Amino acid sequence: MEKTLQVLNALERDGLLLRYAIGGAMGATFYVEPVLTFDLDVFVILPQAAGLLLTLAPLYDALRARGYAEQGGCVNIEGVPVQFLPAYNALMEEALAEARETSYENTPTRVLRAEHLAAIAVQIPSSCPCPPQSGGQMEAVDKLRPEIARLIAAKEQRRRKLAALPFPEKVRIVVQLQRMVAPILRARGRPARVWRLTDD
Repeated sequence: MEKTLQVLNALERDGLLLRYAIGGAMGATFYVEPVLTFDLDVFVILPQAAGLLLTLAPLYDALRARGYAEQGGCVNIEGVPVQFLPAYNALMEEALAEARETSYENTPTRVLRAEHLAAIAVQIPSSCPCPPQSGGQMEAVDKLRPEIARLIAAKEQRRRKLAALPFPEKVRIVVQLQRMVAPILRARGRPARVWRLTDD
């Protein structure tokens, strides 16, 4: 995952992302016991395109140019499926502005604070086809609704495909996640054990 974060830092330096922070289940691992996840949720503030429309297209184009391919709503960056989720409301913008600076091994990164992770998790239930409308909180969602709805639907579709994988493939995925989480746990002073597969 360290190489993945190095790519994200380069995207930010190059101006393709104005700011990013790790969220979702992997973000929660910086605070609580690990939970099973199948991708790295990265919340981003994007440069605004002409016509005030925010889009992931320039980011995906830049990643394709660097050799990374989109797969089911994620981009596989250095072996890690990354899902980019644009900040589309005031809560997400605040979460990114107040994200905690940290390191993953030797690579600087940011992670959303625990209170923002919890608030965002409540706001975007995984089964929701698009973010719920709740007062003034969703003022920017109209600019991104189709793209956000597509990303959330792709996440659900990816989860269904992963659930149908054969057991040995699921074990390989769990071991990959253990490898990703181990540096986070060690940084928190927690023991981390990664299963050893016979074909390693």
